[in-house]
Amino acid sequence: MKLTVLVNNNTYIDRYFLGEPALSFFIEDETKRILFDCGYSNIFFENARKMGINLRFLDYLVLSHCHLDHTWGMETLIREYTEARLEKQNFQKPLLIAHPKIFVSTYINGIGEIGILLSENKIQPHFSLQLSKDPVTPTENLIFLGEIPRQFPFETMSPIGRKVGEKEDDLVPDDTALAYQSEKGLVIITGCSHAGICNITEYAKKVCNDDRIVAIIGGLHLLDPSKEQLAGTLEYIKELDLNALYACHCTDFTSKCALAKVAPVMEVGVGLCVEF
Repeated sequence: MKLTVLVNNNTYIDRYFLGEPALSFFIEDETKRILFDCGYSNIFFENARKMGINLRFLDYLVLSHCHLDHTWGMETLIREYTEARLEKQNFQKPLLIAHPKIFVSTYINGIGEIGILLSENKIQPHFSLQLSKDPVTPTENLIFLGEIPRQFPFETMSPIGRKVGEKEDDLVPDDTALAYQSEKGLVIITGCSHAGICNITEYAKKVCNDDRIVAIIGGLHLLDPSKEQLAGTLEYIKELDLNALYACHCTDFTSKCALAKVAPVMEVGVGLCVEF
């Protein structure tokens, strides 16, 4: 598997790509091409173009959860596919894989909509859909984990806004991740880890029937975490004995420094390409 960072908060010096507080990865596994999240704006597409990656030909679009910094770039793909149709140019209609609650409108009082902007009905002409709480296998070795059980008390997350029609604030049940089954063990690929990186990793072990974790890449949602959450996460990550931890996006500097004491934390910027 080859993973390329199309969008992240950070860019590299002397690599002239665009960054934003969002996330998008391009994944190639054998013959399959997967876009994992599409950031906040159109820069995932512009960065991909500069890297020579043609996003008109995707097999899958996988969404980690509904939030604006992972889904609002979808309109760029829709425009691209629409223009291809108008110009009678070739493109491939990808299968969109996500949690069933991905299209439920999510808002914060005083701010407004923070979830996906497009309804399921408006998406359907442009993407095939597979919405699932259960694990899905886009490729032989890549698994969409579906809804993540919340088992670690220290990862009880603060709610973010509220989904329309629900009485309780939103704990982002649609937050999920990918697990790649390599010969050496699992690679965990996350968007924001609202479900908790320890919960995600533990569920991936169960789904894949493999306790070996080689690497983690993505957002860990450690933004000024409580002492309890950070301590619990550090203890868990230390026991994994990772080869590499690519903590990015929603992981603050203090948390990265703490994580670096228990795991090999690697720099992540737009343009990073790693192979597993």
